Amino acid sequence: MPRHLALLIPLVLGCFVLSPQARAVCQKGCDTSTANTFLGEDALVNNTTGINNTATGASALFTNTEGSSNTADGAIALFSNTTGSFNTATGDVALFSNTIGSENTAMGYAALGLNRTGSFNTATGDGALGVNNTGNDNTANGLASLANNATGSENTAIGSGALISNTDGNNNTATGYAAFSGLVGGSNNIALGAEAGGNLHEGDNNIDIGNVGFGRESNVIRIGTQGTQTEIFIAGISGASGTGTPVVVNGNGRLGVRPSSQRFKTEVKPMDKASEAILALKPVTFRYKKEIDPDNAPEFGLVAEDVEKVNPDLVTRDERGKPYSVRYEAVNVMLLNEFLKEHHKNEQQRKDFEAAIAQQQRQIDALTAGLQKVSAQLQLSKAAPQTVLNSY
Repeated sequence: MPRHLALLIPLVLGCFVLSPQARAVCQKGCDTSTANTFLGEDALVNNTTGINNTATGASALFTNTEGSSNTADGAIALFSNTTGSFNTATGDVALFSNTIGSENTAMGYAALGLNRTGSFNTATGDGALGVNNTGNDNTANGLASLANNATGSENTAIGSGALISNTDGNNNTATGYAAFSGLVGGSNNIALGAEAGGNLHEGDNNIDIGNVGFGRESNVIRIGTQGTQTEIFIAGISGASGTGTPVVVNGNGRLGVRPSSQRFKTEVKPMDKASEAILALKPVTFRYKKEIDPDNAPEFGLVAEDVEKVNPDLVTRDERGKPYSVRYEAVNVMLLNEFLKEHHKNEQQRKDFEAAIAQQQRQIDALTAGLQKVSAQLQLSKAAPQTVLNSY
């Protein structure tokens, strides 16, 4: 329990002095005219117009004047309430400081002990929501859960110590022993599991399931603990058709998609001869061991250790640094580069061939034209036929 909660009883006891003599007409019994029920010294002693209240314990609902439909069961429970209504306090000092807050439920020693104006809160467990002041719509179930919340609203803490450090964060949900125990002011976070999100101090919109989280981060989902969970099965994926971008995972278990935009890249340059390494790769056929593939289906691919010898940048590694898989997407791009290089070479050869054919055709045309010219000249050079006349 937080240190200030342990000091709560001496503090609040020093804030009031019980009347030296009983001021109530009766110290135990019921006021039938207002449907109030009280049992204990100075219980409901100052009530004026409040109705349907039940006070059990010394000075329970001591200050209440106009509040109605309140239930206080425990010494100085709902002690400071004046006009708040529909509150239920079970346990010594429960809802002690509440003045006008309404529809709160506190069960446990000092539960909602310092709440003043907050409403619609539920606290179950010693010290739960112990210092809440103006926060609304909070639910705390467990020893010291949401114990330091002062102004945060719409938080749910289930488990001892859950959200114990939260002061003004809103819309957080923590389920499990000490879940989000270190979170101080973040909002819209979800933790599930014992000590889930326990290392998260600040941040919004995080989801930690079975993971302790990380100091200061936002918009992150962490499921499971690296090295503890070694397999994952998710129904509804296998056999389901869909479109989109392939998902990749790094050695730390981080999921994502590989971006291709220029804004994510540096040192961009042509691949040139770097892709020639794939020409030394040795594709193989194989079958996975039965612990990986019980169906023992035939596979086609590469062996990571062989690829590492050709180009270490083409393999991914496990947590021990050993080759684990092949970066097939990189191999595919290198293959594309080699294809394009070959294509450009063939294209150039085709152009060179066509240029040679065109040159030959021009030569043939020129030769043909020359032959035709020579032939014409030969025809013109032939002498015309002459006729010989005889004279007698």
